[in-house]
Amino acid sequence: MRLSPIVTLNDVSFKYEREWVVKNVRLSIEPGQFLGLVGPNGSGKSTLIKLMLGLLKPDKGTIQLFGKPMKDFKDWKEIGFVSQKANSFNSGFPASVLEVVQSGLVSRIGTLRFFNRHHKAKAMEALRLVEMEEFAQSTIGELSGGQQQRVFIARALVSDPKLLILDEPTVGVDKKHVADFYELLRKLNDEQGITLLMVTHDIGTITEHATHVVCMNKSIHYHGASEDYKEFSDEELNSLYGHPVHKLTHNHEYDGVEHL
Repeated sequence: MRLSPIVTLNDVSFKYEREWVVKNVRLSIEPGQFLGLVGPNGSGKSTLIKLMLGLLKPDKGTIQLFGKPMKDFKDWKEIGFVSQKANSFNSGFPASVLEVVQSGLVSRIGTLRFFNRHHKAKAMEALRLVEMEEFAQSTIGELSGGQQQRVFIARALVSDPKLLILDEPTVGVDKKHVADFYELLRKLNDEQGITLLMVTHDIGTITEHATHVVCMNKSIHYHGASEDYKEFSDEELNSLYGHPVHKLTHNHEYDGVEHL
């Protein structure tokens, strides 16, 4: 039996004041996919994520989550979210890694409840999934950018979401650890069965790991298998993005042209 899409957008449009930043988007995210959402700056990617998370309401069109209209959807623990600013906080913040991860359970247990042994076990399991359990008692500010991002993914995973949305998660991650980061996402997708939606500018890398790619520039210009997206020429990408781009997988040194 075919499972219902996790997210369905039907002709969704949104504008800030008079400017349309999302126009007539039709998109389905199927269970088990690892979807890379790419597009130039200002293309509406982050706005689209906010619409999916219910933080914004579309001016036109409808959104369904797990087969339910957005207005009827209540089970938000099914969706985990890691923002690109997740690790942009005071490095002197005294919380331990375990405490940060446990805070992801607040929406489930309530703000006035104390964490018990079961909650600690859930947090430790989430840390094990991201290979950070040995740092449970470390202060979050002591960790590297890549380690912090793993902790924030564990925080999103602790409520057992079926969909994990990541907005530019490699921002602040040392380049030599990016490959390990993508391997973690692959394991979460393949071994844990978590559906992933990742916003990124790194076309060359995301097409090596994601199952599907969505290219957005206010509207959806491509939605399909990563293998097919790899075949696009630079000229075709230039047409989609509106400016010169190159697909790079290993060399990310800046040479005056935007590398995606």
